[in-house]
Amino acid sequence: MQAADRLQDAPARSPASSGATGCTAPAVRSCRECGQAQRLPALTPGAAAHCRRCGALLRHAWADPLALPLALNLACLVLFAAGASTALAVVDAEGRRRAAGLFSGPAALAQNGLWELGALVFATTVAVPPSVASLTVYVLGGLRLRRPPPGLAWAFRLRNRLRPWSMIEVFLVGCFVAFAKLGALVHTEPGPAFFALFGFMVATIAADVVLDPQAVWEAIARRAGANASHFAAPGVPKEAARPARSPGPGLLCCPACDLTCEAPGGPLPGRCPRCAAVLHRRKPDSVARTAALALAALVFYVPANAFPVLTVIRLERGSPSTILGGVWELLAARQWFLALIVFGASVAVPVLKILGLGAMLASVLRRQPAHCLRHATALYRVISAIGRWSMIDIFMEALLSALVQFGGIATVTTDPGALAFAATVVLTILAAESFDPRLMWDAAAR
Repeated sequence: MQAADRLQDAPARSPASSGATGCTAPAVRSCRECGQAQRLPALTPGAAAHCRRCGALLRHAWADPLALPLALNLACLVLFAAGASTALAVVDAEGRRRAAGLFSGPAALAQNGLWELGALVFATTVAVPPSVASLTVYVLGGLRLRRPPPGLAWAFRLRNRLRPWSMIEVFLVGCFVAFAKLGALVHTEPGPAFFALFGFMVATIAADVVLDPQAVWEAIARRAGANASHFAAPGVPKEAARPARSPGPGLLCCPACDLTCEAPGGPLPGRCPRCAAVLHRRKPDSVARTAALALAALVFYVPANAFPVLTVIRLERGSPSTILGGVWELLAARQWFLALIVFGASVAVPVLKILGLGAMLASVLRRQPAHCLRHATALYRVISAIGRWSMIDIFMEALLSALVQFGGIATVTTDPGALAFAATVVLTILAAESFDPRLMWDAAAR
């Protein structure tokens, strides 16, 4: 445990076995989750600093925060190329074989008239994952060049914005559920793409773990020198704010790179001197936007459960089924674990997210003690992390629609209820991104 001032410094934890040399520079950091300004001590490799007030992770230092993530993301690109160019699964029904790849699910949804759902599946499984890896390679590789390429700050900001929408890990769980459901209809074999994408998932998670975003931003500022005036928009002053030198009131936390800045003078917001993002004390219209998105998600959740999401026809017999109907079918087939996964992802998670968002909005309107706010902030982290897992059902339906097209023998089609459910998932994700948990602490302070 590194020494830290009890009032201002964030507590730092380092492993006892860490013998690596090199430390990060001390810095002032305003917590993005509670707004507490504090001083981060110098961190040795492997050490982590957490917010003293809410417990949020402020920084995790690594011995080489640029080289290993670069290698892992290069591996991600190779594995994704293999996954996109080979078969994801092969099914056999009465001697008739059919293969599906990564592009087959979005294409099948578009052929069924659900092109909006197909576009969402395409974006989250085909377009965004390699884009995130490519942007990371562009930034980390560019920082190793003698003359860094332009736009490193913009590229890393875009990478961080896209990362939550890269859902290969969720897609693979959806494939696992689809394979289990296919066992009762046709013979199924996973293809090479499934194992390549599994490797992509492992490499992506490892790259996220060892990536130190603050080290990347510091290297960008040191090598590329992000120029705030280059990104200035009409109505926004071109001058950048100044980085904070000591904790105090009125500091602003950059929404893109987490640099803590002194509030610039004048009625208009300033620009971050490191990444050129527009600075605000809190997310603009956070309460109104979160409430509107959560209410819209609740509206879509009703038809998502009332209308069928999937139709399975086998030997000219079958009928459409709803989300809960699919759970009951898995229970009837004694597939308890899969039923629990589908129920949790498709029924429990959306409901808990909407209720949790409502509880956090209520915390903004009434004063709560600090220990309750710590729980509310932890709830915010959970809601932000689990929302994407509701896409399991959508990915499963996309793969089933692509694989099972055998005429009178067996046919699976996705129904419009899936579109309403996808809208619910997307709206809850956007609602969680729009909410600013610092408002709860502001309300308690008032």
